[in-house]
Amino acid sequence: MLDDLDYDDSDSPAIGIVPAGVSWADVRDHIKIGHSPLLVPLGGGEFAGAYWTGTDMVVVEDLGPDHEQAVSEFRDFLRERRQA
Repeated sequence: MLDDLDYDDSDSPAIGIVPAGVSWADVRDHIKIGHSPLLVPLGGGEFAGAYWTGTDMVVVEDLGPDHEQAVSEFRDFLRERRQA
């Protein structure tokens, strides 16, 4: 499990904010246990979202470079797919 994550809980679902430099293996392990969606920084200042379907991790890329906008877009994505 990842320690000391910040969460954006201004709306549902709460989304964990992964610090830069965390490996995808660590993200997967955290999601597999905690099942909470995570916003992951990518190289070049972009963000991706990651969530657990019950059997596997799904990564949503191209959420953009703006942190708040990426959180909003990821929430919308999760709601549309009834993952929230």
